[in-house]
Amino acid sequence: MTEPLDRRRVLQGVAVVGGATVATSLLAACGEDTSGSTGSGSGARSDAASDPATTDGGSDGGGGGGTVLGSTSDVPVGGGRLYEGEKVIVTQPTEGEFVGFSAVCTHQGCIVSLIEDDTMTCPCHNSEFSAEDGSVLGGPASEPLPSVAVSVSGDEIVLG
Repeated sequence: MTEPLDRRRVLQGVAVVGGATVATSLLAACGEDTSGSTGSGSGARSDAASDPATTDGGSDGGGGGGTVLGSTSDVPVGGGRLYEGEKVIVTQPTEGEFVGFSAVCTHQGCIVSLIEDDTMTCPCHNSEFSAEDGSVLGGPASEPLPSVAVSVSGDEIVLG
């Protein structure tokens, strides 16, 4: 004969099944999105699609296969330009010197998009970075913007 179910056994069974369901859901959630997208992904795609400076393959063959960001004339001396699709800022501290930085703010990951007077500013919390070397000029960010390798091939700025 089987034993009659008491309240304790029923509740233990529900807890085991419920716990397994929660654990399965959590494990599935951990492995779902590997795209690394942030909340600003849709804006970056629309800008990249409308920006003629995105990847064009570098028809002159001199860039080693890197992504052509745009023309050197697009980056003012003493200023810079955001290439939002690639999340890269290219500055020109002195004429003919081009420097690349990640456009992802080291404070909370917003896109640094304001570039004026040798200063790159994050619009989210107003962290300021040097357009010359990416160092922090004003917080709340405490880490500099990471450097990104860029080169010039003819009159084109190439990523990598």
